[in-house]
Amino acid sequence: MSVLSVNKNNFNSVKTSDKPVLLDFYADWCGPCRMVSPLVDEIAKENPQYLVGKINVDQEPELAQAFGVASIPTLVVMKNGKIIQQAVGSRPKSHILAMLKG
Repeated sequence: MSVLSVNKNNFNSVKTSDKPVLLDFYADWCGPCRMVSPLVDEIAKENPQYLVGKINVDQEPELAQAFGVASIPTLVVMKNGKIIQQAVGSRPKSHILAMLKG
């Protein structure tokens, strides 16, 4: 499964997904975001049981604000439309997977 580019137009379908959702809030200019991005891509490819999306905070400030994103990268795990895990900063792949398994 590939990573979904999430925006305000498709967010409701992401939020109501039957699968656990991993959201990566990032910006193109953010160094730590560029370190996390390939890990998020790997997780999406290797784990079809999850819906993985990326949200560019520069293009989607309303979504970033709705999630209270003050620093990036911010990783959010949602189940049944509710936030169950949230982490700020670069994280190893094992930590991101542990968040999803929560």
